[in-house]
Amino acid sequence: MKIAVVGATGLVGEVMLKVLAERNFPITELIPVASERSIGKEIIYKDKSFKVVGMNDAISKKPHIALFSAGGSTSKEWAPKFAEVGTTVIDNSSAWRMDLDKCLVVPEINASQLTENDKIIANPNCSTIQMVMALAPLHKKYKIKRIVVSTYQSISGTGVKAVKQLENELAGIKGEMAYPYPIHQNALPHCDVFEENGYTKEEMKLVRETQKILDDKTIAVTATAVRIPTAGGHSESVNIEFENDFNISEVREILNNTEGVTLQDNPDVNTYPMPIYAHGKDDVFVGRIRRDGSQPNSLNMWIVSDNLRKGAATNAVQIAEYLVSKNLV
Repeated sequence: MKIAVVGATGLVGEVMLKVLAERNFPITELIPVASERSIGKEIIYKDKSFKVVGMNDAISKKPHIALFSAGGSTSKEWAPKFAEVGTTVIDNSSAWRMDLDKCLVVPEINASQLTENDKIIANPNCSTIQMVMALAPLHKKYKIKRIVVSTYQSISGTGVKAVKQLENELAGIKGEMAYPYPIHQNALPHCDVFEENGYTKEEMKLVRETQKILDDKTIAVTATAVRIPTAGGHSESVNIEFENDFNISEVREILNNTEGVTLQDNPDVNTYPMPIYAHGKDDVFVGRIRRDGSQPNSLNMWIVSDNLRKGAATNAVQIAEYLVSKNLV
């Protein structure tokens, strides 16, 4: 089982390697891949040293699976070239998510749609993954009509440059800016670029990807995405209107029995999800579950997850695990 990690020296790539090691993914040959400036660098995987190679070298090795985390333009150019030699690409960028011919997969929800013919598989946006993980079992039971979501997203979702910006601001150093404004002691209602409709790309990802993953275009979704100065972990305030009424205790029971979801919901003892609890973990944490008294059949909840793990690296590795378990690669 030859595995390429494209973008191995980046923030998500490093976590992908960590997750592969933690989960003892069956690798016989690891191929770390990065841009030209990183070729020849060494990365450590399970106490062994591996040299970073370029794209063409990696393709010539014909890996069984390539985990991509190198940005949309890189993926658009190179993912098809890997696919041409028989490699199954699991791509973490937004390049293929809304392509009608590509599966957009959260394994706990819709991995069963994958076949051996799916050579480019899209990994959803981090904010979408954690939200649908909590909402999919509730949609099955009560049918979702509308979602209103506000996100509170970590700087790590932007990348190394943003992490450095916050570190510089904390140290009082002027440096390169990932954002148009300071992020320390601030909140930016601006994740990704603005589209013509006034929403950002990040907000529209939550709309489009949720409908695709849950396979229901009738679900109305509206979103506001905000960047906050946390180093890791995205949080979401989510309001859901269902077609059918629900019982709060049953909602808790459903979530408590959902694989990959951890219920943290006891306000009496200040138990609720927070990024500091989610950091380094693979589960999606759900709490502050309460009925919305202003609207029939409506529910509020607070959802938190480590955006670099379940929101990116872990979800991609879980897709790879599914492919291997079903002999699809």
